[in-house]
Amino acid sequence: MRKVLIIDDEEKLRALLTRIIGLEGFEVVQTGDLKSALRLLEHQDFDVILCDVKLPDGNGVDFVRKIKEVNSIPEVILLTAYGNIPDGVKAIKNGAFDYITKGDDNNKIIPLLYKAAEKADLAKRIKQLEIQLGNKHSFDSIIGDSNAIHKAIDLARKVATTDTTVLLTGETGTGKEVFAQAIHRESNRSLKSFVAINCSAFSKDLLESEMFGHKAGAFTGATKDQKGLFEEANHGTIFLDEIGEMALDLQAKLLRVLEAGEFIRVGDSKPTKVDVRIIAATNRDLQLEIEKGSFRSDLFYRISVFQIHLPALRERLSDIEKLAKHFLLSFSLKTNKQIASISSDYLEALMQHTWKGNIRELKNVIERSVILCDDVLNASYLPLEMQLPVNETKSGKTLSAFDLASAEKLHIQKVLNYTGGNKTRAAELLNIALTTLYRKISEYGLD
Repeated sequence: MRKVLIIDDEEKLRALLTRIIGLEGFEVVQTGDLKSALRLLEHQDFDVILCDVKLPDGNGVDFVRKIKEVNSIPEVILLTAYGNIPDGVKAIKNGAFDYITKGDDNNKIIPLLYKAAEKADLAKRIKQLEIQLGNKHSFDSIIGDSNAIHKAIDLARKVATTDTTVLLTGETGTGKEVFAQAIHRESNRSLKSFVAINCSAFSKDLLESEMFGHKAGAFTGATKDQKGLFEEANHGTIFLDEIGEMALDLQAKLLRVLEAGEFIRVGDSKPTKVDVRIIAATNRDLQLEIEKGSFRSDLFYRISVFQIHLPALRERLSDIEKLAKHFLLSFSLKTNKQIASISSDYLEALMQHTWKGNIRELKNVIERSVILCDDVLNASYLPLEMQLPVNETKSGKTLSAFDLASAEKLHIQKVLNYTGGNKTRAAELLNIALTTLYRKISEYGLD
């Protein structure tokens, strides 16, 4: 039920308004002065406030600003016995929804009340969405209890409040953009834009235009001036994913942004100034790329002021179950399914998988399983290559997927698959004697 606060020192008018507004289905609270109104505002939420301009302890026009400081949601309609233009202008500037004259505008109150309530409803929805968005991109939204992920989060929290350039390293799918968004969310630039671009998704010329924009006529098809993503991110944060894929001459232009806070649009001759925080990410070894001559050392030292390495999923196995349950809940809601739980054999298979695609791969596997499943996730809903074989040795002993022997068996099998059955090469890779490998093959029934 929508809630209305009436502030007026005329008791009879308060009672009349309370009755009229109450009949419209609103919950009504009333008071006769600003001091008691302020106490009510600090402890209750209102959608609309009807406030007299002249009150025993102050002026309603000035009080609008105080109301908005306490809570920006309620819409304020000011009532006055003697309306004047200067007061009306000041009221609107202070944030009032409207300013009406008692008596002359009585027939306007109810329609105006509904309009103000609708605006308050919209403000509440927007605030809720902002809260949800903030939670989605906060450090608290990063799932995991392992030491490896906590170390990365702690480092990211410390650098977030600064303007320092950050380099996120780690394999594909480890959540680098999630970390970048969380760093932006916790920074003093959080109210400004966060812009992300994957440097490997564009050709050199197109990437330059996307990043820095272009002037009309700079190339065929450039019919008008176009802002680049650096301008879109001005005063905010730009996330340069896969920066190791950037061409050398474009790296020089990026270095200019870092050193001087300016760049030149494609086809332009004048520099454009920007104030942008840069967060870069790569799955490459940039030191190795420098040695190969494909990455500038001076740029590397500028973007790697503060490095954070994101662990691969195989380095944080203790987080797999928690991540799997999170994705299960998410996809169950999206598909309108009520999937009760995850079976032990399903979890064992997840724990045994190598996860070359990391969290992104895990997310895709859970989504596929949810689509196929109607009750409990078990191993039969996994991709065939992930379903565990029957772990039984020649002696007939069944191995759990969590046993050390089972892990050894699976590892040997993977190495043999990698070498195409070449046992000599497999023994070399496993760093064991060939006779030991033959014994293990026999023991685990791999021959």
